[in-house]
Amino acid sequence: MLNLFKKHFLPILAAVGILAALITFSLNLTHSREANVVERGINSTLAPVQEKGLNGGGFFIRIWENYIFLVNTKKENSILKEEVKKLNSTLVTAAESMIENERLTKLLNLRKTIKEPTVSAMVIGEDVTPWFRTLTIDRGSTDGIKDGMPVLAADGVVGQTVKVTSNSSRVLLLTDHASGIAAMIQRSRARGVVKGRGDNLCSLEFAMRGEDLQVGDSVITSGIGGIFAKGLPIGEITMVKKGEYGIFQTVTIRPTVNISHLEEVLVVLHTMHD
Repeated sequence: MLNLFKKHFLPILAAVGILAALITFSLNLTHSREANVVERGINSTLAPVQEKGLNGGGFFIRIWENYIFLVNTKKENSILKEEVKKLNSTLVTAAESMIENERLTKLLNLRKTIKEPTVSAMVIGEDVTPWFRTLTIDRGSTDGIKDGMPVLAADGVVGQTVKVTSNSSRVLLLTDHASGIAAMIQRSRARGVVKGRGDNLCSLEFAMRGEDLQVGDSVITSGIGGIFAKGLPIGEITMVKKGEYGIFQTVTIRPTVNISHLEEVLVVLHTMHD
């Protein structure tokens, strides 16, 4: 018997082990919902790692979502910037149109006061030197312009046409040394000749010492000479000086027209020979 047991020791031991395992499994079957010691140990070990994994996954998801949000925001900002540029351009264009309309309206009102035919022109060039002060306009002999015709702006006298070509003309400004316009003081009716000084100012020549001239007086065309009609604004007296000797006063005039800002003018189709 002992020999038989020794001979089959290993198979018997294996059978006993399997039987014990089955008995243990059957006893724990009713408690299968509860983790055993081994399972609890494994869960305790893996739980922090799982939690970090989950948290790490959420972190990367948040980074991705924030990236997508920033990309979308950048696109929206680019679109908004383009829209703002378009709106600003529209506003600038509208403002420029309003300003141009105001200028042209003033020029049209001036045209209504002039009996002779007129031609409107755009200023396309400027030649301002210490010796010669002229503007170039985009109208010439094909438009009926000749040398010596009056050139006006909405605010008053600009000068006379010189060196007329077929499609353009030069305008000798009233501030040029070579310019001379018969004028009078609107208030006192004192007369003289407005001469250019070459520095954007004019002087009133041949104003007698006894004439009533004051700073602030308006100077207008007298109509003498047959070039400019009577009553057109020329400028305003800014300085009156009476010397101890001589029969004339020294008078400085600031033109009513801002020559440096001129964009449109009106040429009166009339010369002293017409």
